[in-house]
Amino acid sequence: MSSLATESPLDKASSFLEAPIGKKAVMAVTGVILFGFVLGHLAGNLQIFLGPARLNEYAEMLRSVPKALWAARIILLIAVAMHIVSSVQLTRLKQSARPVGYTKTGYVQATYASRTMMWSGPIIAAFIVYHLLDFTFGTVNPNFQPADVYANVIASFKRPLVSASYMIAVSLLGVHLYHGLWSMFQSLGIAHPKYTPKFKTFAKVFAVGVTIGNVSIPLAVVTGLVGY
Repeated sequence: MSSLATESPLDKASSFLEAPIGKKAVMAVTGVILFGFVLGHLAGNLQIFLGPARLNEYAEMLRSVPKALWAARIILLIAVAMHIVSSVQLTRLKQSARPVGYTKTGYVQATYASRTMMWSGPIIAAFIVYHLLDFTFGTVNPNFQPADVYANVIASFKRPLVSASYMIAVSLLGVHLYHGLWSMFQSLGIAHPKYTPKFKTFAKVFAVGVTIGNVSIPLAVVTGLVGY
């Protein structure tokens, strides 16, 4: 009897995850989770333009279901970790497949986004941790008020360095989203020469829209468009 016949489902799953296709599948699935979070998070945050009452009502609604909120946070952090680990592993597999260095950079067909996926992911992860410390736990927010999200956002983004860091982080997120979104279609096996350009256009529009939406919040606070 062959070893394949006696291989357990757990062994098969492990073998699949160790293969490049398995790592791409992990990146695609976790990518879907992260894209969903990005959209939901942005939709919630943009309510700051509707005034303090509206944003605080939204925040209170989230706090009213703490188990669901913490479950979402845990799933998000796990997805981020798996996404980064799979990205690093895939990069190492590609490097080991081409051990001899090239005299040229070989970036002719690579986009800026694809070349920076390795380091933009960890930077975004670090930003998420800081974001939680700032707006959820208040550890790094000098004027933190647990029940007043609107005031916390204003207090945090009135600091130019925090606003600038936030805008840089969400810009990196946009770059990451652009490459990640259209490459996700390829990983899921639904890419086609006829439709790939359309996928790329959609990814670019999506990434630019998310970036503008996120940048608009600290920019509005710094310029005084939003505040008290």
